Amino acid sequence: MQNMNQIMKQMQNMQKEMMKSQEELEGKIFEVTTGGGMIKLEMNGKYEVKSIKINPETVDPDDVEMLEDLILSALQEAHKQVSEALDEIMGKLTGGMKIPGIF
Repeated sequence: MQNMNQIMKQMQNMQKEMMKSQEELEGKIFEVTTGGGMIKLEMNGKYEVKSIKINPETVDPDDVEMLEDLILSALQEAHKQVSEALDEIMGKLTGGMKIPGIF
């Protein structure tokens, strides 16, 4: 029964660490720029876009597609950064094991 108590204690500690890490990640801001600084996007660790700044020189009514592509690229890069940060946190907590349903 000693082993079971140790396992339960380790699980509780791991859960506390995960909650702490998740809160830290959610509060972190990931900043991405695309197009040589034409678009600046900020996303938090909950995948919420907090701001988008567009350099006025980027806005060309004859080339809206470029602006759309730059915004999409910034969103994808920010999402990737948040996902990588989450994977890094989970890797540290689980020793690299993939546990379904966590985060």
